[in-house]
Amino acid sequence: MIKPHGSDTLNPLFVYDTEAHHKLIQEAQSLPSLLLNSAAAANAVMLGAGYFNPLTGYMNLADALSVATDLKTTGGLFWPVPVINLTKESGVKAGQRIALRDPNVEGNPVLAIMDVTAVETVSDEQLQLMAKEIFGNTDPKHPGVQVFTSLGNTLLSGPIQVLNFSYFHSDFPDTFRTAVEIRNEIAERGWQKVVAFQTRNPMHRAHEELCRMAMERLDADGIVIHMLLGKLKEGDIPAPVRDACIRKMVEVYFPKNTVMVTGYGFDMLYAGPREAVLHAVFRQNMGATHFIVGRDHAGVGDYYGPFDGQTIFEERVPAGALEIEIFGADNTAFSKKLGKVVMMREAPDHTPDDFINLSGTKVRQMLSEGKAPPPEFSRPEVAQILMDYYRSTL
Repeated sequence: MIKPHGSDTLNPLFVYDTEAHHKLIQEAQSLPSLLLNSAAAANAVMLGAGYFNPLTGYMNLADALSVATDLKTTGGLFWPVPVINLTKESGVKAGQRIALRDPNVEGNPVLAIMDVTAVETVSDEQLQLMAKEIFGNTDPKHPGVQVFTSLGNTLLSGPIQVLNFSYFHSDFPDTFRTAVEIRNEIAERGWQKVVAFQTRNPMHRAHEELCRMAMERLDADGIVIHMLLGKLKEGDIPAPVRDACIRKMVEVYFPKNTVMVTGYGFDMLYAGPREAVLHAVFRQNMGATHFIVGRDHAGVGDYYGPFDGQTIFEERVPAGALEIEIFGADNTAFSKKLGKVVMMREAPDHTPDDFINLSGTKVRQMLSEGKAPPPEFSRPEVAQILMDYYRSTL
């Protein structure tokens, strides 16, 4: 199986040993506490689940700045996005051992224990520099920039021991999986060549066919549909609805035992190309050998070029930095000429009118009015789930 990023074996930060776990829970009750923001909590979940291998905790300021500007830590580890614990003024001191509390679960249970190695002040200029590098802009209207620049100016760094997976296990028991669990299932299925598909949306015909194309062209054993289960921007479709849509599509339209439907606990960054590389890192960590990067991957609005998520692998990722291979895809749509979904670049004799390609706004309007998009665009079973959701929000 493909090696994890940066080490020979996966090293998740979740404490699996029952006795050690119990002792840490007990210890946490007597430790000073810090209530995390959602971004820092999501980082803890990803560290615990092994997706951020080989990191051992939150980065210090030097590493965060180095990763933002040069895509590597000060020690030389390739990494695309800072993994940090930014907060408002906390009163925490270097050398303390503290309990990190979950902002997303009632009662704010302890999510992890942290050994604080440094407490540093991040200047507004440094925040803006990191935002510009990570998101490609500093526009306060960009949802990722908006969140990142509002987290605070105090950066806590140091190793952590993770004690639970926040709300993801309880809210998505059939879908949330750690990198450890996905690796184990890939091994159990005997898959050698595995394609990963990232989604934060329900999957329409174009997404479905893109997965099928990748599997066929790569002669893959299976595909892992890996959906984001954390916080999104306002207006995005909730995770339970997306989950239902994807499961129905797989159940009806894919052969048995060729698809794993899974999810991970992370908040969407909307960081475009940088997030595409981050997605590749944790797909390698979960055992995928190939990763689909499509048009405007992890994008939002008009902040990124349509293929920036692909070209960054050629322009900014050093040779050998990642073992996972990228399957670069164009926009896919149903061709009325050919009677099937195709990549647009592979149909040079087509005009825009030869494709069935609806805007997101048009699709949302149709669904909220109880009108199903054409079956060439969306499977009727999926459209029904979405119509039910939109009508329930009226």
